[in-house]
Amino acid sequence: YFFTMAKSISIGKRRFDMFDEKVHPLVLEALEFATWAHGSIKQLRKYTGEPYITHPIAVAEIVKLAPHTPEMLAAALLHDVREDVLVPRYVILRVFGPIVDEYVDWLTEVSTKADGVRSLRKAKDRNRLALAPHQVQTIKLGDIIHNTISIVANDPKFSRVYLPEMVDLLS
Repeated sequence: YFFTMAKSISIGKRRFDMFDEKVHPLVLEALEFATWAHGSIKQLRKYTGEPYITHPIAVAEIVKLAPHTPEMLAAALLHDVREDVLVPRYVILRVFGPIVDEYVDWLTEVSTKADGVRSLRKAKDRNRLALAPHQVQTIKLGDIIHNTISIVANDPKFSRVYLPEMVDLLS
Protein backbone atom coordinates (compact mmCIF):
# COMPACT_ATOMS: atom_id res chain seq x y z
CA TYR A 1 0.00 0.00 0.00
CA PHE A 2 2.88 2.35 0.55
CA PHE A 3 5.81 3.21 -1.63
CA THR A 4 8.69 5.61 -1.36
CA MET A 5 9.03 8.66 -3.55
CA ALA A 6 12.34 10.29 -2.70
CA LYS A 7 11.74 13.42 -4.76
CA SER A 8 10.32 16.76 -3.85
CA ILE A 9 7.95 18.77 -5.98
CA SER A 10 8.98 22.19 -7.28
CA ILE A 11 6.40 24.78 -8.20
CA GLY A 12 7.85 27.99 -9.45
CA LYS A 13 10.70 28.93 -7.15
CA ARG A 14 9.34 26.95 -4.21
CA ARG A 15 10.24 23.38 -3.36
CA PHE A 16 8.00 21.11 -1.33
CA ASP A 17 9.53 18.08 0.36
CA MET A 18 6.27 16.47 1.36
CA PHE A 19 7.27 13.28 -0.39
CA ASP A 20 10.54 12.38 1.31
CA GLU A 21 8.84 9.59 3.24
CA LYS A 22 6.57 6.72 2.41
CA VAL A 23 3.51 8.16 0.76
CA HIS A 24 0.15 6.46 0.54
CA PRO A 25 -1.19 6.26 -3.05
CA LEU A 26 -4.37 8.06 -1.92
CA VAL A 27 -2.29 11.12 -0.99
CA LEU A 28 -0.48 11.13 -4.32
CA GLU A 29 -3.78 10.78 -6.16
CA ALA A 30 -5.21 13.70 -4.17
CA LEU A 31 -2.14 15.81 -5.00
CA GLU A 32 -2.50 15.05 -8.70
CA PHE A 33 -6.23 15.76 -8.65
CA ALA A 34 -5.93 19.02 -6.67
CA THR A 35 -3.06 20.19 -8.88
CA TRP A 36 -5.16 19.51 -11.97
CA ALA A 37 -8.33 21.06 -10.50
CA HIS A 38 -6.78 24.33 -9.32
CA GLY A 39 -4.57 24.48 -12.41
CA SER A 40 -7.56 24.00 -14.72
CA ILE A 41 -8.84 27.44 -13.72
CA LYS A 42 -5.33 28.89 -13.48
CA GLN A 43 -5.97 29.70 -9.83
CA LEU A 44 -3.21 31.66 -8.09
CA ARG A 45 -2.57 32.64 -4.48
CA LYS A 46 -3.95 36.11 -3.83
CA TYR A 47 -0.85 37.81 -2.45
CA THR A 48 2.02 35.91 -4.01
CA GLY A 49 0.72 34.98 -7.45
CA GLU A 50 2.02 31.43 -6.91
CA PRO A 51 0.07 28.48 -8.29
CA TYR A 52 -2.79 27.86 -5.83
CA ILE A 53 -1.74 24.25 -5.22
CA THR A 54 1.04 25.63 -3.00
CA HIS A 55 -1.63 26.36 -0.37
CA PRO A 56 -3.16 22.85 -0.12
CA ILE A 57 0.36 21.40 -0.09
CA ALA A 58 1.31 23.71 2.78
CA VAL A 59 -1.86 22.73 4.66
CA ALA A 60 -1.00 19.04 4.20
CA GLU A 61 2.55 19.72 5.43
CA ILE A 62 1.12 21.32 8.59
CA VAL A 63 -1.31 18.41 9.11
CA LYS A 64 1.66 16.01 8.85
CA LEU A 65 3.01 17.57 12.06
CA ALA A 66 0.05 16.15 14.02
CA PRO A 67 -1.16 12.57 14.28
CA HIS A 68 -2.74 11.99 10.87
CA THR A 69 -4.06 9.46 8.39
CA PRO A 70 -3.73 9.26 4.60
CA GLU A 71 -7.38 10.36 4.40
CA MET A 72 -6.58 13.51 6.38
CA LEU A 73 -3.67 14.38 4.09
CA ALA A 74 -5.82 13.73 1.01
CA ALA A 75 -8.58 15.96 2.39
CA ALA A 76 -6.04 18.68 3.21
CA LEU A 77 -4.92 18.62 -0.42
CA LEU A 78 -8.52 18.66 -1.65
CA HIS A 79 -10.01 21.05 0.92
CA ASP A 80 -10.72 23.89 -1.53
CA VAL A 81 -11.69 22.02 -4.71
CA ARG A 82 -15.43 22.08 -4.06
CA GLU A 83 -15.82 25.77 -3.30
CA ASP A 84 -13.04 27.16 -5.53
CA VAL A 85 -13.19 24.84 -8.55
CA LEU A 86 -16.79 23.60 -8.10
CA VAL A 87 -15.84 19.92 -8.19
CA PRO A 88 -19.08 18.09 -7.40
CA ARG A 89 -19.26 16.13 -4.16
CA TYR A 90 -19.99 12.86 -5.95
CA VAL A 91 -16.64 13.11 -7.75
CA ILE A 92 -14.75 13.30 -4.45
CA LEU A 93 -16.80 10.37 -3.14
CA ARG A 94 -16.19 8.17 -6.20
CA VAL A 95 -12.51 8.96 -6.59
CA PHE A 96 -11.38 9.22 -2.96
CA GLY A 97 -13.98 7.31 -0.95
CA PRO A 98 -16.41 8.15 1.84
CA ILE A 99 -13.93 9.26 4.50
CA VAL A 100 -12.14 11.83 2.32
CA ASP A 101 -15.50 12.94 0.94
CA GLU A 102 -16.84 13.49 4.46
CA TYR A 103 -13.77 15.49 5.50
CA VAL A 104 -13.84 17.66 2.37
CA ASP A 105 -17.57 18.24 2.86
CA TRP A 106 -17.00 19.45 6.43
CA LEU A 107 -14.20 21.74 5.16
CA THR A 108 -16.36 23.28 2.44
CA GLU A 109 -17.92 26.52 3.66
CA VAL A 110 -21.70 26.40 3.71
CA SER A 111 -22.34 30.11 4.08
CA THR A 112 -23.15 32.25 1.05
CA LYS A 113 -23.67 35.96 0.47
CA ALA A 114 -27.41 35.27 0.90
CA ASP A 115 -26.71 34.48 4.58
CA GLY A 116 -26.06 38.15 5.24
CA VAL A 117 -23.09 40.18 6.39
CA ARG A 118 -19.67 38.63 6.86
CA SER A 119 -20.08 38.24 10.63
CA LEU A 120 -23.27 36.19 10.17
CA ARG A 121 -21.65 34.03 7.48
CA LYS A 122 -18.61 33.36 9.64
CA ALA A 123 -20.85 32.47 12.60
CA LYS A 124 -22.68 29.93 10.44
CA ASP A 125 -19.39 28.34 9.34
CA ARG A 126 -18.04 28.42 12.92
CA ASN A 127 -21.11 26.68 14.33
CA ARG A 128 -20.86 23.96 11.69
CA LEU A 129 -17.12 23.42 12.21
CA ALA A 130 -17.70 22.99 15.96
CA LEU A 131 -19.63 19.81 15.13
CA ALA A 132 -16.94 18.43 12.81
CA PRO A 133 -14.79 15.39 13.64
CA HIS A 134 -11.42 16.15 15.23
CA GLN A 135 -9.64 15.09 12.03
CA VAL A 136 -11.46 17.86 10.14
CA GLN A 137 -10.67 20.38 12.86
CA THR A 138 -6.98 19.46 12.57
CA ILE A 139 -7.07 20.09 8.81
CA LYS A 140 -8.93 23.38 9.31
CA LEU A 141 -6.31 24.48 11.82
CA GLY A 142 -3.60 23.82 9.20
CA ASP A 143 -5.62 25.91 6.73
CA ILE A 144 -5.95 28.75 9.24
CA ILE A 145 -2.24 28.68 10.09
CA HIS A 146 -1.16 28.89 6.47
CA ASN A 147 -3.70 31.58 5.56
CA THR A 148 -2.76 33.60 8.66
CA ILE A 149 0.91 33.61 7.71
CA SER A 150 0.04 34.90 4.24
CA ILE A 151 -2.50 37.49 5.36
CA VAL A 152 -0.38 38.94 8.19
CA ALA A 153 2.64 39.21 5.90
CA ASN A 154 0.80 40.76 2.97
CA ASP A 155 -2.38 42.52 4.13
CA PRO A 156 -2.09 44.09 7.59
CA LYS A 157 -5.41 45.93 7.15
CA PHE A 158 -7.39 42.74 6.42
CA SER A 159 -5.48 40.87 9.14
CA ARG A 160 -7.22 43.14 11.68
CA VAL A 161 -10.53 41.65 10.48
CA TYR A 162 -9.31 38.10 9.84
CA LEU A 163 -7.41 37.42 13.08
CA PRO A 164 -10.34 38.10 15.47
CA GLU A 165 -12.55 35.92 13.23
CA MET A 166 -10.06 33.07 13.54
CA VAL A 167 -9.76 33.50 17.31
CA ASP A 168 -13.56 33.29 17.45
CA LEU A 169 -13.55 30.23 15.19
CA LEU A 170 -11.05 28.44 17.41
CA SER A 171 -12.77 29.28 20.71
